[in-house]
Amino acid sequence: MSSDKSMFESSWQPPVQQQAPPGQQKGKLDPQPAIEHVPDGKGGSKLYQPAGKLKGKKAIITGGDSGIGQSTATLFAMEGADVLITHLPEEEVDAAETKKLVEKHGGKCYTLAVDLRDMKNCQKVIDEAMSKMGAINILFNNHAYQMMIEDIHDLSEEQWIKTFDTNIHPFFYLSKYALAHMSAGDTIINDASINAYIGRPDLLDYTCTKGAIVSLTRGLANQFAAKGIRCNQVAPGPVWTPLVASTMTPEAIKQFTTPMGRPAQPSEIATCVVFLASTDSSMLTGQTIHCNGGGFVTS
Repeated sequence: MSSDKSMFESSWQPPVQQQAPPGQQKGKLDPQPAIEHVPDGKGGSKLYQPAGKLKGKKAIITGGDSGIGQSTATLFAMEGADVLITHLPEEEVDAAETKKLVEKHGGKCYTLAVDLRDMKNCQKVIDEAMSKMGAINILFNNHAYQMMIEDIHDLSEEQWIKTFDTNIHPFFYLSKYALAHMSAGDTIINDASINAYIGRPDLLDYTCTKGAIVSLTRGLANQFAAKGIRCNQVAPGPVWTPLVASTMTPEAIKQFTTPMGRPAQPSEIATCVVFLASTDSSMLTGQTIHCNGGGFVTS
C-alpha cells in the first residue's frame, strides 16, 4: 500500500513495485501520479490554474497515454488546446483515461494506437492530426523505451536497435513531417533526459538516444529560428510514471529520488512543456529546461 505522505513532500519515496513492460498507470501504479495537480508550495497540492495560454492551438503528443504525456495533454486542454495523442496498442486503458481527462477540461482528444518505429506510421500521425484538427501548432515528442542493463556485454544488438528505433528515429520523422505544416509561432518540444548529461551507466542505450535528442533539438532550432518556429526540450530527472515500475529493478526504485528529497510528478514536467509551448517562452529556442530536482546543475 502507498503511504499517506504527500507525493510533493520532501522525503516521499515510491513503494517498490514492478509491472510487465510497457506498464499501466490506471488502477495499477501505486500511488497514482499527479496529473492535474501541482505543488502548493507547502508540501501539498492544488489543481493547476490555467490562463488560456494555448487557446485554439492544436497539438500532437506522442506517448500521451500516461505519465508526462498524459499530464501534458491534460494541462494543454486546460490551457485551451486540442490534442492528438499516440500510444501503443497495449496502452489503450491509459489512453482512454487521457481522453477522459482532456474532455473533462473542455478539449478535444484524438487517440491513435501506433508503433512509431515504422516511419510510415510517423507520417500517419501527421496525416491524422491534419485530418482531425486541421493544423499542427505544437509537436511534443515524448515517448520513450528503456530497459536497465548493467554491462555493455549484456546489452544485445537487438535492444540497442530497438531503443534507437523507438527513441530517436521517430523524433526525426515526426518533426520532418510536421514541419511541412508548421509556420511562425509554432513549436516543437522534445523530451530528453538528465541521463544525456550525467551518462547513466545502466541505461547506456537509452542515454545515447537522449544525447541524440539534445543534438536534434539544437540543430532544428538553428535551422528554423529565422522562420519563427521554435524547438526546445525538457530534460527530466526521476519522474514517477509506469516506466519506472515496468523497467527498473527494485534496487533502482529504492534509490529513485533527487536532491530535493523526492522524484518529480508528471505535472511538474508538464508545466515546463506548457511554458515552452506558449508565447511565454517566445525568445527561447534550442534551449533545455533541466527539470530534475537538482540532479544536474548547469548554466
